[in-house]
Amino acid sequence: MLPRPDALAAATRLLRRRPAAVRHPPCATVRPSVSVSSSASSSPLPPTTATTPCPPRRLQRALSRRHPRHCYSTLPPPTHSHLVTATRSPPSSRLFPAITTLSQRAATRAFATMAEPTPHSRPAGVERLAERLEKPLLDNRSYRVVKLPNQLEALLIHDADTDKASAAMDVNVGSFSDNKELPGIAHAVEHLLFMGTEKYPGENEYNSYLTKYGGHSNAFTAHTSTNYYFELSASSTAKSPNSSANSSKTSLPIPKESAPLYGALDRFAQFFVRPLFLEDTLDRELRAVDSENKKNLQSDQWRMFQLNRALSSKKHPYNNFATGNYKTLHDDPLERGVKIRDAFIDFYKEHYSANRMKLVVLGREELDELQGWVEELFTDVPDQNLPQLRWDGIPVFDEAGLGIEVFVKPVMQKRQLDLHFPYPDEEDLWQSKPGHYISHLIGHEGPGSLLAYLKAKGWVNELSAGSSSLCPGAGQFSCSLTLTEDGLKHYREIVKAFFQYVALLKDAPPQEWVVDEMAKLAEVAFKFRQKSPASSTTSNLSGVMQQPLPRDKILSGQHLIHKFDPEAITRGLKELRPDNFRYNVVSKDFPGDWPLREKWYGTEYKIEKIPEEFMKELESAASAPASSRPAELHLPGKNEFVPQRLDVEKKEVDIPATTPKLIRNHENSRTWFKKDDQFWVPKAKIHVCLRSPITNVTPLASIMTFMYKEMIDDSLKEYSYDAEIAGLRYGVSPHSTGLDIMISGYNDKMPVLLEKVLVSMRDLEVKEDRFEIVKESLLRGLRNFEYTEPFRQISTYTRWLVAERAWAQFELTEELESVTAADLRAFFPHILRQMHIELLVHGNVHKEDALRISDLVERTLRPRRLPAGQWPTKRALLFPPGSDFRWQHTLKNPDNVNHCIEYVLFAGHSQDRELRARLLLMAQMLDEPVFNTLRTQEQLGYIVGSGMLVLSPAQSFRILIQSEKDCEFLEGRIDSFLVAFEKELDEMAEADFEKHKIGLINKRLEKLKNLNEESGRLWHHVASEAFDFDLVSHDVDHISPLTKADLQAFYRSHFLPSSPTRVKLAVHLNAQGGAAENGVEEAKTNGDTNGEEKKKEEDGPTIIKNVRDWKAGLPAGLGPRPVRDVGEFEENGAKL
Repeated sequence: MLPRPDALAAATRLLRRRPAAVRHPPCATVRPSVSVSSSASSSPLPPTTATTPCPPRRLQRALSRRHPRHCYSTLPPPTHSHLVTATRSPPSSRLFPAITTLSQRAATRAFATMAEPTPHSRPAGVERLAERLEKPLLDNRSYRVVKLPNQLEALLIHDADTDKASAAMDVNVGSFSDNKELPGIAHAVEHLLFMGTEKYPGENEYNSYLTKYGGHSNAFTAHTSTNYYFELSASSTAKSPNSSANSSKTSLPIPKESAPLYGALDRFAQFFVRPLFLEDTLDRELRAVDSENKKNLQSDQWRMFQLNRALSSKKHPYNNFATGNYKTLHDDPLERGVKIRDAFIDFYKEHYSANRMKLVVLGREELDELQGWVEELFTDVPDQNLPQLRWDGIPVFDEAGLGIEVFVKPVMQKRQLDLHFPYPDEEDLWQSKPGHYISHLIGHEGPGSLLAYLKAKGWVNELSAGSSSLCPGAGQFSCSLTLTEDGLKHYREIVKAFFQYVALLKDAPPQEWVVDEMAKLAEVAFKFRQKSPASSTTSNLSGVMQQPLPRDKILSGQHLIHKFDPEAITRGLKELRPDNFRYNVVSKDFPGDWPLREKWYGTEYKIEKIPEEFMKELESAASAPASSRPAELHLPGKNEFVPQRLDVEKKEVDIPATTPKLIRNHENSRTWFKKDDQFWVPKAKIHVCLRSPITNVTPLASIMTFMYKEMIDDSLKEYSYDAEIAGLRYGVSPHSTGLDIMISGYNDKMPVLLEKVLVSMRDLEVKEDRFEIVKESLLRGLRNFEYTEPFRQISTYTRWLVAERAWAQFELTEELESVTAADLRAFFPHILRQMHIELLVHGNVHKEDALRISDLVERTLRPRRLPAGQWPTKRALLFPPGSDFRWQHTLKNPDNVNHCIEYVLFAGHSQDRELRARLLLMAQMLDEPVFNTLRTQEQLGYIVGSGMLVLSPAQSFRILIQSEKDCEFLEGRIDSFLVAFEKELDEMAEADFEKHKIGLINKRLEKLKNLNEESGRLWHHVASEAFDFDLVSHDVDHISPLTKADLQAFYRSHFLPSSPTRVKLAVHLNAQGGAAENGVEEAKTNGDTNGEEKKKEEDGPTIIKNVRDWKAGLPAGLGPRPVRDVGEFEENGAKL
């Protein structure tokens, strides 16, 4: 699976370099991460596809996801989603007052550690490998690493404060172990393990169990591992609202049979003990794999990934086709007389062995109890004592794959230059991480960097660089550059500049101060690392356990740098030479002929040897003395943003506050403040909303506001990079009611960065050359949006249809084409001239600090007062009862075979608490049945999901399907499902209904996990002007008394297709070819309706043909309403 890119970054900043390592796309996917916000996007632009850097092999594993269940958040926008927290231990009063050397810090490191035990022969009982792990200062969890008699290794995590329990199993086998005659078999086996076990034969029994406890599951297949994980409520009883805010109290022991985690572990363990590989599920799951593969066929990231594999040595498993499809896994084997089910079972038996498995279990239970469960349930996993997989001595690239230039034609309008070098696998060098040093300097964006030099020439917009381990025994170093139009003409000079910068690094000995600075930042980040969601923790750590780390370093080894190793750095730099690389030039326009086609994705490309004369130039550049290198290239200076003051003032509270204080309430501005009272990290977050009615008044104003944001980012790139790698970030975000500024990170240098951003906004110099480059990049992003996967496009159209004032991508593109630098110079001062300023300051700061920040914003921008009557507000169109609307759009990409439908049912205003409670519970109850029926049973498509969707301020439930079947057929199948579910709801046992209710209540009461989550939640309620800070407790109050009869009545009025009061909008994105043309069996137009009488043509949906006229004929609903008067939040003196 491809991680969901940031919603707007793709349209503009196609690649944002981070210093860790370059990303390799997935090797085999199973669940797409289709992240769709639960509320209307505040941005004027659609989400598009971006390339995102990712850490090395074990951390670049968000590669494949089995269930395309889009778990849409029921909270405000994604940054404010689900809540989990823990009681924190107080940090020391002061940490690291100045940068120290690695040797000094090694002598004073305060983490708990334990020496690795002496290896034993195969033990008769459970062996404890480590119990005192090096962990973050704020981590109050307990850990234990054990090895079972069958050699299965398990990390047990006791977290008394967790709301969620979780487990993950990482198996040391992946696509690199595929049978050459069955490409994708590792991925297919991963799918099939979910389809029932001998002890629990029901194919959706596992996920049904998890869903009742508010849980979910997933899996992915990577190069050398397959990772399975789940998460569910830690308790089988509903919590009270107060308990969600408090530190957890020790619970009385409960029978293991009543613990949700035990039941889930019992079902999970059977995947690895006795899976069934049922014959009647085989064909369906192979079609799911095939659908997943087809989903990716038009993705440039997937196409480039597979082309890179195709150009590798055929002797190395990197050359495999990892995903698989129906032909490779079904048709071709059958033609050869292969018994497919037997082949899958044989693969499982050959590679799945307990000694290759790493298990992580996280729960509230004490370590001894967790260990007992693991012993009981996982000791029966068969152990074949298989060797750990390694590929030493097998070159990833042979002679034919080096010294070449590859020209690639992409699907989208993009220009990219990628350099690839074979590189050592450095996983054994976890203490020094030499590749991090090289990627940090080559990928730097500050003054003197390669990017700054190429950007000044107008050739490159973005650069990403880094090393990664492809597998034990082989690695790769890559550098990817996003080119301008002029840069494409000078691609060879850019390659030459790369080697000139490498020569600079080789010329000077490795710099210890650079490593010390990196180590200091890594140590501070690790020391104050906050909790992640339970399933993220278990899935990640189970993969980390496959690394050659001492068991007491499982938590820290991937993060910390323990020593300076100049020899290893020098060895790494020696690999970056002209005779050891190839480069790809990606463009739809150059060179104009691409005679070759990649086998699996059909990517057009051309290969040529690097010309001899150019190779000589590169060799000269790679060894050039300082006098022959551009003077603009030099090493970065010391980072002024490295935090020095890390004091945290901890003030004990019984119950953390849920509401910020309004400490200033003037005509020009409001300032909200909350001091951190539960996480105790030296961090803070500042949110500033510059509320203005002109930023979204027309499509032209909207796109010019976004151009303004992009020019600000462009001007701050060099300055802000040091801040970013020091853990201090900023963001400027246009939206429908103004412009937001966000600063987050260590509070030490936060005002410095904020002031720089504000001054840059106020004094922005719109240079003609940079304007044209940024505009061209944004235009390409907008146009490319229409070539992204349909499921990524569809929600943007839904929001455009529902919101009172929103603009479609094509409207923005049309306006941007004619915008000039002079237009932007004249426009942006109007945003700043008159506005209302709303601030939230939250974290490790005092009230006086918050007021000074407020003063800084007002003093720097000096706006005129915007009367409250002129403040913009978000409103959704009001559809009359019985509405049935359909909007249809033909997708632009002629090669896309997938249709997509978003089927939306509305249920009033999001502040109607009773309707909201019913909608939340109904979404919970429908989650598994939607997926099981429409995806697993009917195989409509790989992308099937459902959930609550808030289109501010309208609330709704939606079902989304991407499929090769046409949208009318899909709509009919959804209607059919909704008709059938009425009976399922009627027959639901009261006990099951109560489990759903308890699961939802516990989900809503999940504790906040970190400061960012709390800031996001607070800011949502401030920026919306609803000030509904106690929304969670109100939800619980209204969910608790609901009865099954309440839900039945709600379902019949708002969901059932025959309801005269139901309000529906269906958005159809149609592929250019019909179902038959795309090779799909022809289906009835409206689908089978399970006996319900089909609607007559005149009773069918109202087709929206002219959106402007349609919207003009509908009233707008109410905007957000304050649940309390703003004055009730004021502190004394706030109006002074």
